Amino acid sequence: MLAEPKPSAERFQIQTFNQIAPRGLKLLTAPQYRVNKDEGSPHAIILRSHPLTVAHLSSELLAIARAGAGVNNVPIAECTERGVVVFNTPGANANSVKELVIAALLLCARDVIGGIEYVNSLPSVIPEGDLKQHVEEGKRLFAGRELSGRTLGVVGLGAIGVPVANIACTLGMQVLGFDPFLSETAKQNVDSRVELVDELKDLFARAQFISLHVPLSPETHTFVNDELLNYCHEGTCILNFARSEVVAPDAILRALDHGQLSKYFIDFPRREFLNHPKVFTTPHLGASTLEAEENCAVMAVRQVQAFLVNGNIENSVNFPAVKLERSLDYRFTIFNWNKPGVLREILAICSNAGLNITDMINKSRDNVAYNILDVDSEVSDSLRAQLLSVPNVVRVRVLGRRSSHEL
Repeated sequence: MLAEPKPSAERFQIQTFNQIAPRGLKLLTAPQYRVNKDEGSPHAIILRSHPLTVAHLSSELLAIARAGAGVNNVPIAECTERGVVVFNTPGANANSVKELVIAALLLCARDVIGGIEYVNSLPSVIPEGDLKQHVEEGKRLFAGRELSGRTLGVVGLGAIGVPVANIACTLGMQVLGFDPFLSETAKQNVDSRVELVDELKDLFARAQFISLHVPLSPETHTFVNDELLNYCHEGTCILNFARSEVVAPDAILRALDHGQLSKYFIDFPRREFLNHPKVFTTPHLGASTLEAEENCAVMAVRQVQAFLVNGNIENSVNFPAVKLERSLDYRFTIFNWNKPGVLREILAICSNAGLNITDMINKSRDNVAYNILDVDSEVSDSLRAQLLSVPNVVRVRVLGRRSSHEL
């Protein structure tokens, strides 16, 4: 059970890892926020790909925001146990990744890289006439194929998969989509020309290009394996802009050697693939644009602010989405395990203490429950201690006075 100390005069300490775009950090203005890389006991952490460990989870820590979609560098289970809300920024880098996926499709279909290397290998002192002859002879070596009329399979129709599928349709490709957890938003946004398939093996059997856009989880870890690759017909290209670990590297190498795959494009360098003639590897460039980095930073910061100041939660990977506009100056939040009778006991304690609840919201997600309560008087330390004594209550947080604007 945790009852975190109140930040002094509602001043929050923020620790950053990696390079967070200044446009986002500028929103964390003094004196309400203090931001630095060396903060020992922060109230919030903002990071990109830096690997966090349990040692980073101090008792004062309330939130972690990943400026990006993947959170496999954050110890989610341990955060949940301690009542630490973990945010990500879905969709903030979607356009950046989408554009790189289209570039990867083109590079797999057309040997642009080989052509560039060929021209650069010609001596700079070559006579103009000889240069033209070499160009005409050499270009036959780099003949490719058009994307129009080819079949693209998109595995995972989320914030990135949907725009990839849609732009492929505009390029004249036949597009297959697979996502057993397709959201209502994705259903509304995906192009009507995208054919949704029920079986992943059918997508692998029919597609000439396959683009992976699934989160890393126990279910997706090395899900692209020998069995699935055996469904591919000769010359298939696979693009991996999801996570390195969603494919089995040995299976990819075998498929490349046997000709089932003609190209593998991965945005996460692995030693097994270095210098392989059929593997294109980029150094995790998916979200490496100025626009994407700024979008992710701004989104992460705004989510942290909304939580620290008002207790609201949006885009959390381990807590339910909860938002309640402030009706009074006084507010407190409770995180508890989602067990019967907990909320009833919380309300009884408030009633017995004469605390009038004017507005509240309760949401749950799996075994986690989160409550926001607005009251007409300040919550005392003794009342907070009573609330913490309720079985299955993990964290009680008393927020400061209502800010001049709702975040």
